[in-house]
Amino acid sequence: MTLKRVVVTGLGAVTPIGNTIPEFWDSVVNGKSGAAPITNFNTEEIITKTKFACEVKDFDLSLYIDKKEVRKIDRYAHFAVGAAVQAITDASIDKEKENPDRIGVVLGIGMGGVESFGEGIRTIYDMEKNGQELKVTPFFIPRIIGDMAAGYISIMYGFTGPNYITSSACASGTNAVIDAVNLIRLGKADIIITGGSEAAITDSGICGFNAMHALSTRNDSPETASRPMSASRDGFVLGEGAGAIVLEEYEHAKARGAKIYAEVAGWGLSADAFHMTAPESEGKGAAKVMLNALEDAGLKPEDIDYINMHGTSTPLGDIVECKAIKSVFGDHAYKMNISATKSMTGHLLGAAGAIETIICILSIVNDIVPPTINHQDGDEDENIDYNMNFTFNKAQERVVNTALSNTFGFGGHNACVILKKYSE
Repeated sequence: MTLKRVVVTGLGAVTPIGNTIPEFWDSVVNGKSGAAPITNFNTEEIITKTKFACEVKDFDLSLYIDKKEVRKIDRYAHFAVGAAVQAITDASIDKEKENPDRIGVVLGIGMGGVESFGEGIRTIYDMEKNGQELKVTPFFIPRIIGDMAAGYISIMYGFTGPNYITSSACASGTNAVIDAVNLIRLGKADIIITGGSEAAITDSGICGFNAMHALSTRNDSPETASRPMSASRDGFVLGEGAGAIVLEEYEHAKARGAKIYAEVAGWGLSADAFHMTAPESEGKGAAKVMLNALEDAGLKPEDIDYINMHGTSTPLGDIVECKAIKSVFGDHAYKMNISATKSMTGHLLGAAGAIETIICILSIVNDIVPPTINHQDGDEDENIDYNMNFTFNKAQERVVNTALSNTFGFGGHNACVILKKYSE
């Protein structure tokens, strides 16, 4: 069968460096860090090595839903709703003119309602300690389950098409985009609102990642702590937020006169099958996922203009990804631009693939490659080939016809998506 074309017609973002697409993109281009001391909980009341993160700031949920609804859903769903409403509005979707059975919501969620789960457990513990009858809010279960963000958005708009979440740790957002692409390619839907959301900056989230020695502990300088590809990197900076993308079947978008940002060229999936949390040391799984994406897109390595790395700023992960890129792209790795935008946003876990796909889309639209910030002269790792064309510290203008976004998750999950400039 002939697969249908898939284009991007709407974008939305709630991030540590901007709560709208214009704010977010301006911060990305200008190399703004979202890292700062944690405000979501008191880091002095618990023993934790890391006391900073990339939190969403000044987010007003009342812009998107009635205040009475706020307590019904967790913070991760708050972010998802905000981003989705932005994207749907941006795409100018008129639900009165659309068949709701042909519109779906597919989101990537890595951890779900962590904050609500913690609150509920503390409530139960206190009641047990005081000999009280155990009671929690009737919204306890809806708040903690990961699928509620997608379900809630469908309820808001009456979209009755495919509706679910994907969960593959830090690859979740990209997996959601891939599923959305396939549903449209196969004619199962005309429009899918996709992306990802996460809100794990909680006491348990920080303590849990600290226990794994995954987080940076650079408490004296949070804004410079995420430094992918630098020799002094000491772990990732936890982020939160959401990205939403409206994907649409090309003929459907054209018929309704929708603006088109870019086209989805292809995708890839693979598994390391190696370790629960560590990447395979030679980057075989990471290389395979990029090769799979290139094959699906019908592109050659030299066709790629920009790679948005997974680039978390972990000692091993950055090295392995660089090895994989070099093995797939060879000499072209010295010509195309490469950057890691987690240096600005932090690591949004299940939402990372969503906001980094958006960055790739905007890079194509604006012909700008965003930087990897916090790289200092002389701060070079002997295991990384710095002749590769890394875009350090300052954005670069160049024609971006194609962009590739990598995401790798605990468990060995690898997901990759390629976007390209739209042309009829």
